[in-house]
Amino acid sequence: MKWEENVRRVVPYTPGEQPQKAGIIKLNTNENPYGPAPGVARAIRDLDAESLRLYPAFPEETDLAKALAAYYHIGQDQIFIGVGSDDVLSMIFMTFFQSDKPIFFPDITYSFYDVWADVYRIPYETKALSADFLIRPEDYKQPNGGVVFPNPNAPTGEVMSLAMVEEIVKNNRDVVVVVDEAYIDFGGISALPLIEKYDNLLVVQTFSKSRCMAGMRIGYAMGQPRLIRYLNDVKYSVNSYTMNTAALALGVEAVRDEVYFKECCEKIMKTRERAEKELAGRGFVFPKSCANFIFASHKTVPAREIFEKLKQNDIYVRWWNKARIDNYLRITIGTDEQMEALYRALDKIV
Repeated sequence: MKWEENVRRVVPYTPGEQPQKAGIIKLNTNENPYGPAPGVARAIRDLDAESLRLYPAFPEETDLAKALAAYYHIGQDQIFIGVGSDDVLSMIFMTFFQSDKPIFFPDITYSFYDVWADVYRIPYETKALSADFLIRPEDYKQPNGGVVFPNPNAPTGEVMSLAMVEEIVKNNRDVVVVVDEAYIDFGGISALPLIEKYDNLLVVQTFSKSRCMAGMRIGYAMGQPRLIRYLNDVKYSVNSYTMNTAALALGVEAVRDEVYFKECCEKIMKTRERAEKELAGRGFVFPKSCANFIFASHKTVPAREIFEKLKQNDIYVRWWNKARIDNYLRITIGTDEQMEALYRALDKIV
């Protein structure tokens, strides 16, 4: 059809399967297996339905912005809030990656980066991870239009030291560097302290993983006020009311309950430690993970075969038919009970 000549064509991001069947064990999308903080449930019950007839306040003026600023000991003008970190990252791509030079990100990483680059027609180059799946700071010292990388990386779970992160930032002072910290609370050290030193650094985090609220879609970026102002200018030029009233209210309760937050992170890290031993004992090898998942390959049984047989047993993990990682499975850390079911199923496969 004639109108199709004017369609912007991209290869879309492929998310993990979202099966609706009851009783499955879902270890394929890195959701937190535990519910959100108790105060979130109370806030749901207390939500004033009448308030939903009104547009919500701008995110940076809300109690959520105040709570995040207090928690991280930064100013409210240093926080940008969006509909999950995907929305935040999308706004960052649209706002800051406008150079004719390519942006840089790893070749094995969060697979949304190249989608956004294609959508916004941003040139990009991927930098190959080392043979043992590590980001190499020296690869990011060439002229570029911006840099973005996760820490810990996904899907590998490998974490960079703060010194290595800073090496990338300080060697790219003329462009914006984005550190995507979706999994930082499971074992890494945040780059947040560096935002006071570097005016080109944005640190992005999310409520979807460690704060157990993937369904509410809350993400945020932190950086110097000038960066945040530019983000808000672009956001409000295309959609002024992206955050809904319920998400803004419930997010406050998730931030306030620091005890529950830390307990959940500790439980996942403890379960992950045991999972490493259990998987290793069954012939799997994997990089050391500082995320809420393990990126594992079996010594003799192909990953696709394990993936398909687990699925037949109603256990979902993530597998990609991609070069270099097609013999790896990304296994989200579930509850101890869910992981025990995984081990029993693996005993029949490997």
